[in-house]
Amino acid sequence: MYRFAAKLASKSRVTRSRTQQVGSRLNWSRNYAAKDIKFGVEARGLMLQGIEQLADAVKVTMGPKGRNVVIEQSWGAPKVTKDGVTVAKNIEFKDRIKNVGASLVKQVANATNDVAGDGTTCATVLTRAIFSEGCKSVAAGVNAMDLRRGITMAVDAVVTNLKSRARMISTSEEIAQVGTISSNGEREIGELIAKAMEKVGKEGVITIQDGKTLYNELEVVEGMKLDRGYISPYFITNDKNQKCELDDPLILIHEKKISSINAIVKVLELALKRQRPLLIVSEDVESEALATLILNKLRAGIKVCAIKAPGFGENRKANLQDLAALTGGQVITEELGLNIENVELDMLGKCKKVTISKDDTVVLDGAGEKKAIEERCEQIRSAIELSTSDYDKEKLQERLAKLSGGVAVLKVGGASEVEVGEKKDRVTDALNATKAAVEEGIVPGGGVALLYASKELETLQTANFDQKIGVQIIQNALKTPVHTIASNAGVEGSVVVGKLLEQDNPDLGYDAAKGEYVDMIKSGIIDPLKVIRTALVDAASVSSLLTTTEAVIVELPKDEKASPAMPGGGNIYSGQVPIARPLGFRPPKDDVAVPNANGAIPTVNIYGVPLGTGLAGTSFSGGNKNGKTVTTLLGPDGTNDY
Repeated sequence: MYRFAAKLASKSRVTRSRTQQVGSRLNWSRNYAAKDIKFGVEARGLMLQGIEQLADAVKVTMGPKGRNVVIEQSWGAPKVTKDGVTVAKNIEFKDRIKNVGASLVKQVANATNDVAGDGTTCATVLTRAIFSEGCKSVAAGVNAMDLRRGITMAVDAVVTNLKSRARMISTSEEIAQVGTISSNGEREIGELIAKAMEKVGKEGVITIQDGKTLYNELEVVEGMKLDRGYISPYFITNDKNQKCELDDPLILIHEKKISSINAIVKVLELALKRQRPLLIVSEDVESEALATLILNKLRAGIKVCAIKAPGFGENRKANLQDLAALTGGQVITEELGLNIENVELDMLGKCKKVTISKDDTVVLDGAGEKKAIEERCEQIRSAIELSTSDYDKEKLQERLAKLSGGVAVLKVGGASEVEVGEKKDRVTDALNATKAAVEEGIVPGGGVALLYASKELETLQTANFDQKIGVQIIQNALKTPVHTIASNAGVEGSVVVGKLLEQDNPDLGYDAAKGEYVDMIKSGIIDPLKVIRTALVDAASVSSLLTTTEAVIVELPKDEKASPAMPGGGNIYSGQVPIARPLGFRPPKDDVAVPNANGAIPTVNIYGVPLGTGLAGTSFSGGNKNGKTVTTLLGPDGTNDY
């Protein structure tokens, strides 16, 4: 009987063991986060609440009379800005589903900013308008998929209309007008950007820095921009702007991959001996070589950075040769019989400063001879004339611009750090908008280009009624930018929209700064086509997807439950909870262990601290006073001196 019971118990243990092994292999785990699911109208409604609250905060910045938004920061002074994408990035909601909606609008703003560099506020208000009307239509029974098809058809028609009305710009005055509008009417910023483009060319590189005076300044420095960033974020030297900045560096230009330690020992010794930073440009830096560079950066404090060489194949070789000409160095390549392990100082390039971000590298004031640089430029110009491929010509022109155009530095001045930060946001928007205008042309500004494009949708044919509703949603949303700009100027937005739609001049608009109806082109109130087009396309894309949403799944916040208490209140000695005392605390003279009712000496003193144990690097030593055990707190060195 007992043997039979033992066999059953043994089989049970084996079965449990096998089950646990299978569960382990299948990755079964009870440590999962609970999820909440919302459906239909409720899900869309909660997302809409998040979108509307975010849009309300962003739209107050729109137009020449838009207001500032003050943002509390986890470090430093609060930030004051009129930049829509900056406002959007700093908004988070406690409700998870509202936050999902807000996050998708941030995605729209970021996408618009990445492509066009401006128009984030316009994209946000358009997203809100499209999704709000879309929610109402779907709730009323409109087919969500047909609604989305109608929205897509309408956007395509509007983009075609905008492209047909765009005008290319070429003069410095037109460039200044675009910069002025995008910087919220500050003429000085527009003119500064126009001068910068005049100095380095429309394809030249323009960077923005904090100035050291009250005024804005323009400085043109001979330099080159490479479309490659640092290989590892461990190379960052400026945590605030997430960049690696090297002053007066040595530059190793190598054609192949670098993976062994031996390959970089010599060049590291050269840099260390002369106490200069080191930039390594090669096909790649990996394995032991990369680990060695990072270790020397973190442990030894050597300023070093590695980037991948821009381009591919023959184009990469050409880019490295351009960099060598600019910096006065040599391309270390086996074809010329040069070995990286035997590199000498005169083979390394030199420049005044290098700034490396996640995405690009700017080399300023290279030490190369002007004659060598000009010869290199002439070679590129000759190659452009001989080339029959449009792609090759484009790449050659890019190289020529980088090598000959130089870098224009816009230094933004102000009376305080907060003022400089706010102005810097506007200068960045203005610069991006100006580049977009040069690329695709301009349209009448102030939102009127979108407003008049809405007229084109009145005759757009659709397959069914639900698609027509989608077209009408876009038609109404296109009125939102003008309405918002007028409202921020203290005027009834619907009145301004109605008055503009009554007339036929496609250039007439509302000048919110002056409170007048003017010819927008003649008054210099213009918008880059690329900015307006990107804002509309991105807003419609995300909004139409949201209208087809039928369920939202979010993670529930975890309950922060306290750890279960140990029996006896957590003290394994006598049921008393020990009192933590700081280092240097000296117990009073009467800190004695008092005998209990049975005459026994307890194992803890009257403060609840176990005798003969230590806290935070201290130790307790037992003593005797009038026949009673006492304790004394000692320091780390075993003395009483604290």
